[in-house]
Amino acid sequence: MTAPRLIMFDMDGTLIDSGAVIALHMATTFRDHGLDAPTQEMSHSVIGLSLELAMERLAQCDAETAIVMAGTYRNHYRAMLAVGDAHEPLYAGALDALNRLKAHDASILGIATGKGLSGVNRILALHALADHFVTLQTPDHNPSKPHPGMILRACAETGIDPACTVMIGDTTFDMELGRSAGARTIGVTWGYHARVALEESGAHIIIEDYADLDDAIEKVLN
Repeated sequence: MTAPRLIMFDMDGTLIDSGAVIALHMATTFRDHGLDAPTQEMSHSVIGLSLELAMERLAQCDAETAIVMAGTYRNHYRAMLAVGDAHEPLYAGALDALNRLKAHDASILGIATGKGLSGVNRILALHALADHFVTLQTPDHNPSKPHPGMILRACAETGIDPACTVMIGDTTFDMELGRSAGARTIGVTWGYHARVALEESGAHIIIEDYADLDDAIEKVLN
């Protein structure tokens, strides 16, 4: 019998393609606060961090200002949702991969993301994925990535050792999170950080298609 293993997924840039939406609201938020809008590349570079930390880095501001700007961003995001104008599709192959893993007797699935818990629940409901995940780790009750807290808390909740845990993500923050927690890491190339950055941040394996995920999980855990 295969030992239980915990498979943790990042959300933005790994499961869902939300980069355009995030960049749009970042630009609007910065203009609202009298600042030059960051480029799309700049906005993509901080995806994965908590929103407040992302604002702090992008705007090079203090924590109090970042909290205010994060509130502005959330207001724009809620306004988008209120008119039903949401564009956060699953990446190709994500649903099939999740269904395969859910059917695997030894696999327990979780989320570790910079997105807030209400946003995570909305996305999971939108794509009918709520019953796929046993543990949801967000900045609501953890330090921001790359602090290891999200993985360690998920391991504590599920009873799975970090050594039997895999973190799957598209950013250096995901790779650093996984490695600092003692987990294995799989980088994906379809998100927002470059392959070379994933390599330099210590990804154990990098994949280019969801079809390769199952084999990658077996390799990093054996």
